[in-house]
Amino acid sequence: MPKNMFRCAKVAVPNRRSQVRALQHVRLRAAAVAAVVLSLVLTACGGGAEGNGGDSKPVVLTTFTVLADVARNVAGDKLTVESITKAGAEIHGYEPTPGDIRKASKADLILDNGLNLEAWFSQFVEGLDVPHAVVSDGVEVMDIGEDSYRGKPNPHAWMSPLNVQIYVDNMVMAFSDLDPENAAAFKANGEAYKAELQAVQDQLTKSLSALPKSQRALVTCEGAFSYLARDAGLKEVYIWAVNAEQQATPQQITRAIEYVKEHRVPAVFCESTVSDAPMQQVVEATGAEFGGTLYVDSLSEADGPVPTYLDLIRHDADVIIKALAGAES
Repeated sequence: MPKNMFRCAKVAVPNRRSQVRALQHVRLRAAAVAAVVLSLVLTACGGGAEGNGGDSKPVVLTTFTVLADVARNVAGDKLTVESITKAGAEIHGYEPTPGDIRKASKADLILDNGLNLEAWFSQFVEGLDVPHAVVSDGVEVMDIGEDSYRGKPNPHAWMSPLNVQIYVDNMVMAFSDLDPENAAAFKANGEAYKAELQAVQDQLTKSLSALPKSQRALVTCEGAFSYLARDAGLKEVYIWAVNAEQQATPQQITRAIEYVKEHRVPAVFCESTVSDAPMQQVVEATGAEFGGTLYVDSLSEADGPVPTYLDLIRHDADVIIKALAGAES
């Protein structure tokens, strides 16, 4: 028998240290596999739009901040509500980003205003398998009162608290379809919020009714106040019809100047998302006061003057009433 035969056999037999190391390696690999599987399970269960933090609640995405705030009042703590646009953004000519598309593709429901407000919306949702609801459905639509826009709807229906009550009803219906188990909560939240909206409308109408008829004119940069003016008994005058126009023409500014002079309008206004330079020309030419900044298309940041829709309407009403009545704004 060869002399090295047993020596070779001895080398082939693993010692105890090798066995321990092998066992540890197997356990580490098993732990790694388990971690990957757990991660996949949690990701699948998390769902929802980006930034949802693993929250399992259905995600509702709105086109702008005003709708998001109204929707949160209806949803309560049952849904996660996010806005595509940020505070201060101009909604008419907004251009969605790739991140917006990704967020929308993961949402459970998208809410838009409709009435041609979001010119970019139809292309934005094209190809997305996500349901959406138009919250202005059922509103008594007003046309844009300018020849170049004749027959087109004025999209700013939310500037009437009465119209927003219709928005709320549409949200309650859409949320109930999305999450039937919480339908009763959505309805209760909606009714409570509608009561707040009606209170704001009643106060606005009461305050403006005390003004002389000659002072009940609302002169603004954009024609965004048709619904508010109609419901509050104001005459609406504006420089341009919608903010999609890049700048005011001399003819538009002249028309506003002539109206303010003829009717001795005490104060004029402009919106937060556009430059007030054209309206300042009206102020210089007429001697009218610049009554203040109004909010329409966007809420402010949380620490700003209009972090909620109710704050927005109250702010605008207060600024308008004080300026038209001749008080300091």
